[in-house]
Amino acid sequence: MRVIAGKARRLQLKTVPGMEVRPTTDRTKETLFNIISSSIPQCNFLDLFSGSGAIGIEALSRGAKLSVFVENSRAAIQCIKQNLSATHLENDARIVTNDVLLALGILEKEQLTFDVIFMDPPYNHGLELEVLKILGKSSLINSDTVIIVEASLQTDLDEAEMYGFVCDRVKRYKTNQHIFLSRKGNYENSDLSGEL
Repeated sequence: MRVIAGKARRLQLKTVPGMEVRPTTDRTKETLFNIISSSIPQCNFLDLFSGSGAIGIEALSRGAKLSVFVENSRAAIQCIKQNLSATHLENDARIVTNDVLLALGILEKEQLTFDVIFMDPPYNHGLELEVLKILGKSSLINSDTVIIVEASLQTDLDEAEMYGFVCDRVKRYKTNQHIFLSRKGNYENSDLSGEL
């Protein structure tokens, strides 16, 4: 696994030992950042269920102003710290060691607002909707915030409308998908699905 583009391009990243964390493949990561490339420069990026931190680090490498990593696994936190050090991006990063739902409350009290939010929760546990329920009432997002959910192919987020979100785009891969959500249709003119 490596950084795809930007100032830390080609640098190798460590992965979290064991099977509990599923690293996003380089090819999938490249496709994701091609889609959201215009949203990244100088953005505040929130990486929920961070794992190795590869997504938030990719955002920093491509010009994000700040990446906040939320993770509660000690092994994953150690991996994020090592990857930030190896890529020399730690000065623009913050790690919140906490449960994601609790961390959202902590960040909101600090009056932070994020331009891009990425989440890759454990598959098929319904955590995506729990996060969206909180974000729907939160000052952490605004009308232009892009939210990306990495999920299993079986995941359906139609209920996200109950919390005020529009599904703008779904990008399907062989084993999973990225679901793009916003308060308004930021990608409403894009292809709604794709295969890789």
